[in-house]
Amino acid sequence: MKQAEIAIIGGSGVYESELLENVENVEIDTPYGKPSAPIELGTFKGKSVAFLSRHGPGHKYTAHSVNYRANIWALHELGVERIIGVGAVGSLKENYRPGDLCFPDQFIDFTKKRTYTFRDEGTSGHISMADPFCPYLRELFSSSANELGISAQKNGTYICIEGPRFSTRAESRMFRQFADIIGMTLVPEVTLAREMGMCYVSVAMITDYDVWAETPVSLEEVMETMNRNVHRVRELLTAVIPKISDDRKNCPCRGA
Repeated sequence: MKQAEIAIIGGSGVYESELLENVENVEIDTPYGKPSAPIELGTFKGKSVAFLSRHGPGHKYTAHSVNYRANIWALHELGVERIIGVGAVGSLKENYRPGDLCFPDQFIDFTKKRTYTFRDEGTSGHISMADPFCPYLRELFSSSANELGISAQKNGTYICIEGPRFSTRAESRMFRQFADIIGMTLVPEVTLAREMGMCYVSVAMITDYDVWAETPVSLEEVMETMNRNVHRVRELLTAVIPKISDDRKNCPCRGA
C-alpha cells in the first residue's frame, strides 16, 4: 500500500486538499471500523501526503460522532508520523480575533462521551500530555505564518466541548476564564495521535467570538471569515509542508 509521511486532517470548511498531485483514494478497514472518508494519497513538492476529511463527504459526521480511532489508526497504518489538524474554532478572548489563525500549545478536555484511547484491554498505558502538541511543528507553522504576514496567535489554550450544541452564555463566560479558543474536534484526535507516537499540530481557524460577547454574529459573517481562513491555511500549508524535516530523532512526541 502506498505510504505517506504527513497527514492533513481537514475540518469544517476544508473538504478538499487541492494541494496534492498524483492523487489516489485509499479505503482502509481498521479494528474500529472505517475512517470518516477514503484517504487521499498524493505528493506535494517531494513529500508524500495523506488528506482525510474529518467530517466525511458532505459533512456527514458531526464532531461528537466522528470515528476518531479509525481515522488515526488508518493514518498510522499508512506510515504517517506527522499530523496537521485543521479546524474551525470560536474565540474566548478579545485579542484572538476572527480571521486569525491559532497554533494552540495547551488544551482542556470538556468532552463527555468519547473514546479516548486504543487501550481497551490488556496492559495499561499512560502517556504524557503535559505538552500535547509537537513543539517542532508549532514553531514551524508560527514562523512561516509570520514570514507570510498571516495574522496568527503563536499559542493558546483550546477548550474542547462535546457538541453538537454550542455553549450557553454562562458556559462561555466560564470557559473564557481558562481558555482562549473553543471547538469540538481536537479531543480525542490529539490524544490518540500522541498514543501512537505521532506528531500533532493544530491549525485553528478563528471564525467568530463565542457567545460571551454581547454582539451577535451572523452566519454570513462566519462564512465570510471561514473562506478567508481557508485561503490562508492553504497558503500556509503550501509554505510549510516542503520544510518539514524527515528527522524525528529528537522529537519528544515519539516517546510520550
